Amino acid sequence: MSQKRLFSYRENRAWAENLSVIMQLGLTMAGCIIFCFFVGWYLDKWVGTKGAFVTIFIILGIIGGAIVTYRQILEIIEVKKDERNPENGGS
Repeated sequence: MSQKRLFSYRENRAWAENLSVIMQLGLTMAGCIIFCFFVGWYLDKWVGTKGAFVTIFIILGIIGGAIVTYRQILEIIEVKKDERNPENGGS
């Protein structure tokens, strides 16, 4: 009796790689926002304001996360182009 595997990486390689890229982008965006939230929270606590720095730094976290995510997407696109066209600088 043969066992059936729940997930075969060989059969689902493209799907698994795409999922890992999406997770990386999402965690990058969330990490930037959470980091900036805590910086703003600490500054609010230190200065004595009520939410001003949290608001500012969350907005900066969203902008910064979007920029980092956009750069990661461009890097992924460039790698895919190089893989398709090895004569244009790919190894």
